Amino acid sequence: MKKTYKIEVDCANCANKMEEAAKKTAGVRDATVNFMTLKLSVEFEEGQDPRTVMKEVLKNCKKVEDDCEIYL
Repeated sequence: MKKTYKIEVDCANCANKMEEAAKKTAGVRDATVNFMTLKLSVEFEEGQDPRTVMKEVLKNCKKVEDDCEIYL
């Protein structure tokens, strides 16, 4: 399953770091951040609950950029 979320991030470098943090989150097969459109696309592993996984993605992204927001 693949879903797209609106994100709030300040710079392209931070967006890249957030993408890497999202990719390393358990339950995420792949993730892409588009800084120009402020969108985060996440492909979830089979059988994962997107809401639960996205809470962990947000925690991991906040470690990179503490004022980032992902609108679930």
